[in-house]
This record gives sequence, structure tokens and C-alpha cells, in this order.
Amino acid sequence: MTNLIRKGAGKPLRDAMKRTGLTQADLAARTKAVDVRGQGVSLGTVIKVTGQGKSATDSCRLRTAWLVATALGDPLQQHFDMPTVSTDTVERSSPHGDSG
Repeated sequence: MTNLIRKGAGKPLRDAMKRTGLTQADLAARTKAVDVRGQGVSLGTVIKVTGQGKSATDSCRLRTAWLVATALGDPLQQHFDMPTVSTDTVERSSPHGDSG
């Protein structure tokens, strides 16, 4: 599964949270409200995706990115990018089309 990369080391996410008056805990709760499964994103994951420094992460799963962006009321691409190099496994074969 391809992970998405957060833009600007998460600054656009933090700016959107400030604009909407949401804390990280509020954002985690909102992701549950917009999730059809009712699971949402854990507070720990929200902290990693929106945070700064050593505890932050620059990538997350598509579902996580979608729930966070939707909870903020923003389009996914406003906060996340596709990786420049695919992280999916590529099937390889010999030049003759056989596997061995």
C-alpha cells in the first residue's frame, strides 16, 4: 500500500487546525465522526502526523490522510502528496516473460 507524504513537514495541517480551532484530540475525535466505520484515527497517530520534531512522521496511510483532511474540511491534496518514487512492490519477470 502506498503511503502519502504530508506537505511542508505538517505545517499546512497545523495551520488548518489553528484556523478551525481544533486541538490534536479534537481532530482525532472528528476523524471518528467522519469515518463510516466509526474508528477514526487514534490520538497517537494524529500527534505523529500533525506534530513536529523527532516524534513526527512525514508519511501515513492513504486512509489516515483522507480521514484527517476530511475532518479538517479540506481536500486531501491540500495537506498530502503522493511519494515521488512508488513504494509499491513491482513485479519483475525475465526478458522472455518466464519466471525462471
